[in-house]
Amino acid sequence: MMKDVIVIGGGAGGLAAAIETHQSRKDVLLIERETFLGGILNQCIHNGFGLEVFKEEYTGPEYADQFIETFLEEKIDYLLDTTVIGLRKENDVFFVKTSSEKDGIRFFQAKAVVVSTGSYERTRGQISIPGDRPYGVITAGSAQRYLNIDGLLIGKKVFVLGSGDIGLIMARRMKLEGAEVLGVAEIMPHSNGLTRNIVQCLNDFDIPLYLSHTVTEIIGDDENRLSKIKVSKVDESFKPIEGTEKEFEVDTLLLSIGLIPDVTLLDELKVEIDSRTKSVKVNQAYETNIEGLFVCGNALQVHDLVDNVTLESKRAGQAVNRYLDKGKADVHQSIYLNPGNNLGYVTPQRIDMDIIQDYITLSFRSNKKMEKAICKVFQNEDIIFEKKLVFVLPAEMETIKLPFEKINEVGDIRVELEVRS
Repeated sequence: MMKDVIVIGGGAGGLAAAIETHQSRKDVLLIERETFLGGILNQCIHNGFGLEVFKEEYTGPEYADQFIETFLEEKIDYLLDTTVIGLRKENDVFFVKTSSEKDGIRFFQAKAVVVSTGSYERTRGQISIPGDRPYGVITAGSAQRYLNIDGLLIGKKVFVLGSGDIGLIMARRMKLEGAEVLGVAEIMPHSNGLTRNIVQCLNDFDIPLYLSHTVTEIIGDDENRLSKIKVSKVDESFKPIEGTEKEFEVDTLLLSIGLIPDVTLLDELKVEIDSRTKSVKVNQAYETNIEGLFVCGNALQVHDLVDNVTLESKRAGQAVNRYLDKGKADVHQSIYLNPGNNLGYVTPQRIDMDIIQDYITLSFRSNKKMEKAICKVFQNEDIIFEKKLVFVLPAEMETIKLPFEKINEVGDIRVELEVRS
């Protein structure tokens, strides 16, 4: 079965990209591995969604419903409870292999593919916490699903490692459900969650935040259940400082230690990877080095706000339409973007000069806190664009709109942040 576009993932990003391409009269198929549309939004029952896109505040399920309703009205083809297990490209055609309990193994073809598979949580094994291996150590996202979807309270005396947004929200959620939340430890000297979540989830509920601290030992009881943890302060090299240990009696340790873009499906393809984002490199159209393969949402870069996932994915959908209408480019003249001083990363990683736009949306994260900053864009050591920013934090993604007319045809680009007085 041949389609114009196959969208992989039915969360906020996949729904937005599918709707955008289908409204331009493209034949679209969306494939989702869960039994429902909406992705992780279905377990995010707190509010704070939609302020940018709808100018109204919704819960996660309410936000998802806005797009699911439009998606169904558009009569877009979709498959649920179906996992994509293979993706390859031959002679300008993508071959997509799927598996489901209902339909077994099936094969589809597409002219373009959009990957919006979201992200996955880092686990204890990826940070090697010393100690026992008892029950009661769980990622914050998994705990959120157990509580908000399955109605299961996974603990009564809780500690959170990591100040990512999901961890902060779950600290509050557990408190509201009657659990005792003893604190949140963050190895960095600053929080990795949005400022509003620090205020609304910790400060408003008197939950302590231990900055520059980490869990240094996990202790289980005779029944292999979590009983205690030890938390220590760390130095500037993130090494535990002897003599600073605090012991907490807990039955649950929630891990909120970062998200990683889920692009494992692309392992068999020769896709360029960015070591900074842990995802693929793309141009300003969210297209990888493989023509017709687009990546957006948390699969490309971990976002703070679902509204930004939606806006990025809509832009990706528009880019897919341009690609299908225009066809394969004969020649690519590319200019590469690199993060400079005080930046952790920047996307896109390249600009293809044959894709002309009014402006290019650059997304980036700082690697230090700045109350006042200026973002400078250099090409051939000349400043071609700059913008003043305030309250720049590593935990919050920044975006700027770089006018296309400012870009020269020759010379790579460097983006930097500087502190301004």
